Amino acid sequence: MRFEVLTLFPEMFSGPLDQSILKRAQDADLVEIALHQLRDWATDKHQTVDDYPFGGGPGMVMKPDPLFGAVEAIQLLAEPPAEVVLLTPQGRRLDTALVHELAAAPRLLLICGRYEGVDERVREHLVDREVSVGDVVVSGGELPAMLLIDAVARRIPGVLGADDALREESFDEQLLEYPQYTRPAEFRGWSVPEVLVSGHHANVATWRRQQRLLRTRARRPDLLERADLSDEERRWLESAPTPRDALDADERRRLD
Repeated sequence: MRFEVLTLFPEMFSGPLDQSILKRAQDADLVEIALHQLRDWATDKHQTVDDYPFGGGPGMVMKPDPLFGAVEAIQLLAEPPAEVVLLTPQGRRLDTALVHELAAAPRLLLICGRYEGVDERVREHLVDREVSVGDVVVSGGELPAMLLIDAVARRIPGVLGADDALREESFDEQLLEYPQYTRPAEFRGWSVPEVLVSGHHANVATWRRQQRLLRTRARRPDLLERADLSDEERRWLESAPTPRDALDADERRRLD
């Protein structure tokens, strides 16, 4: 898969994209990431990419001409044409379903906005998707683009190595992940749940499924509305008490 990133600050990507899983994915030619400096398509000697908003108001707006010129030129660099994605707080929230959709595309072109945003004609006539990484405003689209690249790259076969590495991750099936433990089995008086060291695989699977249900109910009940649960699971969940360790840290502190 090829990611094209159009940004005013390509240097911001040098650390996150050159480490760990993403580095290995690029070394193995499973992922290709190309960074493009938007100012290269500015048409004046000062490489201007922004201007004052019509109608007045604070801040600056990214000009349409450099963005159109850049996207049209980048589209010619490889095949097939890239799906053009604008990172913006106004976009569709990035979730597991959207990550799956994006991972199916062979090529994505990510536009990293800055300032007060982009000229509306870019949204209307250049962009295929608008994506938000959360209900928060950050200084630009670079950090959201990094998050999107990491989330999508993980879904590409071979990137994580093990075929089962993605199974039962948080938000798959609209459920949060179950608690994880490792050695030592006892640490400072806190023991690993007995079922996990019992060697009984069916009991472990049942415990993990129940923990996913309880943790999701306690922390993200909104997800349960879309979760694919059996009638038996829903009945069990209605009567099961919420254990303390299913709560998040803030809620545990409140109860203490």
